[in-house]
Amino acid sequence: MSALQKGSARDTALEVLMQVSGANAWSDGSLKRTIAKNELTSRDAALASRIAYGVIQNRMLLDYYIGCYCTQRPGHLEPVILNILRIGAYQILFMDKIPHRAAVNEAVEMVKRHGRPKAAGMVNAVLRKIVTNQADMPALPNATAADSLSIRYSHPKWLVQRLLGLLSEDEAEQFLQMDNEIAPTTIQTNFLKLSTDELEKELHQEGVTAERHPWLAGCFLVSGTGDMEQLSSFSRGHFFVQDAAARLVSLAAAPSADWRVLDMCAAPGGKSFGLAVDMGDRGDILSCDVYPHKLKLMDRSAQRLGIASVRTALADGREFHASWEKQADLVVADVPCSGLGIIRKKPDMRYKKADELTGLPEIQRQILSNASRYVRPGGVLIYSTCTVLPEENEAVTDAFLAQHPDFERESFELPKPIGHVDGQITLWPQRHGTDGFYICRMRRKTEETA
Repeated sequence: MSALQKGSARDTALEVLMQVSGANAWSDGSLKRTIAKNELTSRDAALASRIAYGVIQNRMLLDYYIGCYCTQRPGHLEPVILNILRIGAYQILFMDKIPHRAAVNEAVEMVKRHGRPKAAGMVNAVLRKIVTNQADMPALPNATAADSLSIRYSHPKWLVQRLLGLLSEDEAEQFLQMDNEIAPTTIQTNFLKLSTDELEKELHQEGVTAERHPWLAGCFLVSGTGDMEQLSSFSRGHFFVQDAAARLVSLAAAPSADWRVLDMCAAPGGKSFGLAVDMGDRGDILSCDVYPHKLKLMDRSAQRLGIASVRTALADGREFHASWEKQADLVVADVPCSGLGIIRKKPDMRYKKADELTGLPEIQRQILSNASRYVRPGGVLIYSTCTVLPEENEAVTDAFLAQHPDFERESFELPKPIGHVDGQITLWPQRHGTDGFYICRMRRKTEETA
């Protein structure tokens, strides 16, 4: 790719899309790096992010419409040309504040800037046809509900079929639709430093739109933050970012202040920090991960938050450490998973192939089995994922309990409207307003009850 113009939101979005499609980069990390490299203003950074995420969220639909007006199939186009067409089509179809003429003209200029002048006429013609037909775009394939929903919401057909096997068609569509909407950012008050009221006042003084979470105490839904790390309330450690679903892990665990806790797959640390806050920073929390750089980030975050009870350790969740055996009052195993419950925050997740996920349940079973060895008799074991697929959730815990009769599921209470949970729960965005998530609470029997 030729050198980009610094400060160009569309060229930055294109660079990110090329990295995502060509180098298997994750869009969030690529955006952060590319925005910084190209020195975008906050306004252009917001536009670049909106376009890049929007194209990824709607890629299959955009390709379908491009294919309706292009003599070549989208898959046969040169990647840079196809991504420029996607950027133009997305602005025309989804961004009301950008004039259609500007979207078309800028796409043509982008083609020229990237050394493809011969394609300029084709790009111009395709996008002008989309403008002309915007109010009456071609009908989508509708041989089956999965065909229609897959294209309309740009999710692979295999995933749509799985959702239709778990939900009604209406609810599956709600889930898919929410994946393409802007997900709210949820933050948790650091009660070790200030109260909810004090944080709310501080956020408003910094120009942040903060709305108290409708049913989760101490949490806010925030917007208008810009780069959140630049907020003084962030640098002072007055809050940390954590989705409501992840927050519920700590509430499901309900730790006592003096517990010894082992967080098996801890990075980026939100669950460990949530537990520490709930325990008044008086317990002992050992937070493990396999990536040293993530542990360093956790150490810095703990320091920012003023949390002393969290220690980090480099450890693979599948490898047994004899010195930890039966030592923990609580073990949290938030295991690696398909991530299909957080597509609304990481839109790239949807394009995983089904066969990429087949090995995950075995890894999850191994981590859960190993984690159980660290729970003391009478202690608590929490298993959680950020996916909604039963084969990664209840199927894993069912198999574990069948092989470990010294453990049993245990009911727990969550804030209403959820309320009483009979041992396990799958959270859904369209039902609970959270990420898609699974939480299971188990207890190791004492010798008297085993």
